[in-house]
Amino acid sequence: MQIYVGNMSYQSTEEGIKELFSQFGEVENVKIIIDRETNRSKGFGFVTMNDDSAAQNAIDELNDKEYEGRTLRINEAKPREERPRRSFNNRY
Repeated sequence: MQIYVGNMSYQSTEEGIKELFSQFGEVENVKIIIDRETNRSKGFGFVTMNDDSAAQNAIDELNDKEYEGRTLRINEAKPREERPRRSFNNRY
């Protein structure tokens, strides 16, 4: 199951998030989303856990809990919706 982790501190690391979620089961992958222009965290990311039961337990236990000074928002990740591509040639 892929889990959305929002409202993270900009100082949070993938290693730290992995350690946090590892309390509930094996973590396959952690990806913190980085802003391309500033090369800083955008304050959210994704955790992948193979065991859906462990993942749901992690969601239930960690949602609305404080971590590194921020109240985490955690839920099952939803598939990304396709967004229309922006065309810069047809501005007017």
